[in-house]
Amino acid sequence: MTEPVRILFVCLGNICRSPSAHGVFRQRVSQAGLEAKLLIESAGTGDWHLGKAPDRRSAAVAMSRGVDISDLRARLVTSQDFHAFDYLLAMDNSNLADLQAMAPANHGATLGLFLDYATASGAIREVPDPYYGGDQGFEHVLDLVEDASDGLLLTLRQKYSL
Repeated sequence: MTEPVRILFVCLGNICRSPSAHGVFRQRVSQAGLEAKLLIESAGTGDWHLGKAPDRRSAAVAMSRGVDISDLRARLVTSQDFHAFDYLLAMDNSNLADLQAMAPANHGATLGLFLDYATASGAIREVPDPYYGGDQGFEHVLDLVEDASDGLLLTLRQKYSL
């Protein structure tokens, strides 16, 4: 494998869930020494926050766990992303439906839910949007994201012999 495996994490506004996933997974990849093998980005299906930093609550909870996401900026999913990335992983079913609706007919990306890679989260299949809730919601998002990040990294290591 010479080209890196490319992963795009997707949520609605790209300021809470997907940048958290981006940051946590980036840290896991770095700790594994696989930065040259896995390319990670995040984007949103809605355009309300384009160019903005992650929500301060997401950034604070991530930083409390040693994950710095302050360098990330919100961007919109584009049709080109379906060709540029191998995996587009949505945080919930609504985001996944949006991706499926905008996917070009000839794309080669795998579309799915990020929590499909979780191992300890039980029956939870969607990362809930913490935007309108309290701080506990952001902690819960990080718990889910950490679990799914570990499972995704294991899956990719096995699939691509990393």
